[in-house]
Amino acid sequence: MTRLRCGDEKAFAEVYHTYQNRIGHRLLRLLKSEILAEEVMQDIFLKVWENRTSIDPEQPFKSYLYRIAENRVIDLFRRAKKEQSILEEIIAGNTELYTHIEEALFKKEYASLLDRLIVQMPAQRKKIFIACKLEGKSYQEAADEFGIATTTVNDHLQKAMHYLKSKLVVNHDALMLLTVSLLLQ
Repeated sequence: MTRLRCGDEKAFAEVYHTYQNRIGHRLLRLLKSEILAEEVMQDIFLKVWENRTSIDPEQPFKSYLYRIAENRVIDLFRRAKKEQSILEEIIAGNTELYTHIEEALFKKEYASLLDRLIVQMPAQRKKIFIACKLEGKSYQEAADEFGIATTTVNDHLQKAMHYLKSKLVVNHDALMLLTVSLLLQ
């Protein structure tokens, strides 16, 4: 230990060879990973070399070494927990952002589909559907605007909804989105 304190590399090599298997087995039991155990063992002996001048030759070296090993393992677990927490936050944020973007894209896609289907409706039905379902006018307001009875407005809207449902039946998600969006307006 005295030679190690003075920076003798051969003394360091002797200490390393004396304790590497004991420390290695203990680390392997704690970490359950040979790679991590090897990495931590290198950190331990690096710390021994860096702090060699503060080693007390009168104190048991094995206890000193085990204390360093224990502290390194605790630090590793703390760092892993913190990194896991950060990773979970990143994943949650990206998932939320992705979901928001995905919903916006689907909404845009369904709006485009709805527009293409509305264009194919007869002119009067198209005007009534747009007025009531997209602009939010009441049946009475649409009837007054187009000079027709509210029952005619109702008839056009029922036919329009039947037409849309028949075209969207192949895409249940689009049908559900359309239904929900029309009900909320």
